[in-house]
Formats: sequence, structure tokens, C-alpha cells
Amino acid sequence: MGCCGDDDDDDREPPPRTPDLSPPPPSAAAASSSSSASAADDSTISPMNSHFSALACRDTLRLIFEKLPVPDLARATCVCRIWSSVASDRDMVTRAFAAPWRLKEVVGVPSSGSFWRDNGVGKFAISHRIKRGDSVASLAVKYSVQVMDIKRLNNMMSDHGIYPRERLLIPISNPDILIDSTCYIERDNHAREVAMLYPEGVRDIEISSLLKRTTSEQGKKRILDSLRRSMQVDDGTAQYYLSISDGDPRAALSEFSEDLRWERRVGLA
Repeated sequence: MGCCGDDDDDDREPPPRTPDLSPPPPSAAAASSSSSASAADDSTISPMNSHFSALACRDTLRLIFEKLPVPDLARATCVCRIWSSVASDRDMVTRAFAAPWRLKEVVGVPSSGSFWRDNGVGKFAISHRIKRGDSVASLAVKYSVQVMDIKRLNNMMSDHGIYPRERLLIPISNPDILIDSTCYIERDNHAREVAMLYPEGVRDIEISSLLKRTTSEQGKKRILDSLRRSMQVDDGTAQYYLSISDGDPRAALSEFSEDLRWERRVGLA
């Protein structure tokens, strides 16, 4: 039998252990994930990190926006004031509008900026001057489109609606005809703005000749009003460009667009 001191030590309960509340060391996988997330945050371009200063430079924004399609340019105008001013630039929007179809030039100024937001093929139309013997059916065959599509585009109820008209709008069936073409932003008879295509080498509507033949002031005023709406200018300015273009409204639009581009280059607009 042992001594009394030994017995007392054997019967005594050990002191309770204090729980370790310190967080466990992160595992290798968690550390790797955290490091990746941090790197991703640092490389994300947003207004919340240091990279945003690069997106406040107009030259940088212009280089980026030149690669964007029309819908994305429209979204960029909603970000902030500087983005809106760059993304709304007339030349940039025009290039974005023309790029998918490889247009040579877009002439004219739409009355609303919403015109640029949709550059689907339905935005374009061929202007066909009606000649003797033309019918809706024959034009549908010539341009490889459906009769109903021609009627719908021109708001025609029947085939007889062709007779009181000087021209018909023909929908685009083959987008390849837009390549290297010049389109003119014009209003049709129903005040809709359309990117009008005139077949190369064919003056479908010789408005300049019509202007010279027309003796009534009403006919001249109608042409001048159409040109004024397309340019978004006053009567005097529209009359000036019409006069220096020998009465050709499309040439007047071209002169006006060229002057606008020059003013932007020198910083006047």
C-alpha cells in the first residue's frame, strides 16, 4: 500500500481544459481561392478600383467605343457624362451603324438619336422610281421579295395603291447590296425615317429635275421642307445648301454632312 500522499494524488480529478477559440489556419485550397478572388478584384475594370481613371480619358474611351456595336454604344451613354459625350459622337455612331453592313457612307441627320439604336436590315430600303408597266408583283420578282412585304412597307391596301405614287420603297432581301453603298436618311410619305439606298448608277428619283420642272411654289416648298427636316436646320440654311448643290437634295445633304465633319475636326461643333 502506498503512502497517504500518493493516494491523495491518484484520487484528485484533472483540471478542465480551456477550449481553443482561435480560428483554424486556412487550408491550401481556401488560401488559393482567396488569392484568386483578390487578383480578380484587382484586374476588374470598374468605378470602384484604381483602373477606373483610365476610363475617364476620352482618347481611351474612343478607342474602346469604336469596337462596340450600336446597342452597346447606347448602353454606354447611360454610364456617366463623359461616357455619354464620347458614345454620342456623331461620327462614331455613324460608323457603328454602317460597320455591320460595310456601308460606304451614311448621309443625313436623323431627327432623333433613337434612329441609330437599331441598324437591322429592316432599317434600310431601296428607293424605286415607278415606271410605266410596273406592278407590285413585277417589282417583287425583280427584287426577290414578297408582295406583302412591299405592301406593308408602303402601307398599301391593294395593288392599285401603286398608281398615284412616284416611288415605292422596296425592302432589302439580300444584305450584300449594302456593301460599299451610300445610304441617305430620308423621310418616307408616312414621316418614317429610313436609310434609303439608290441603286448604283440609277437616279431612282430625280428630285433635282423635278424641282426644275415644277413651277408651283408648293412643290418647291415640299422639297425644301424635307431637306430642312433631314438636316435639322432652318429654312435659310436648307435653301443655301440646296442652291450650292444645283437643286439636288442628296448632294445638299452630302455637302452639309461634310461641313459637319469639318467643324468637329476643328472643334467648332
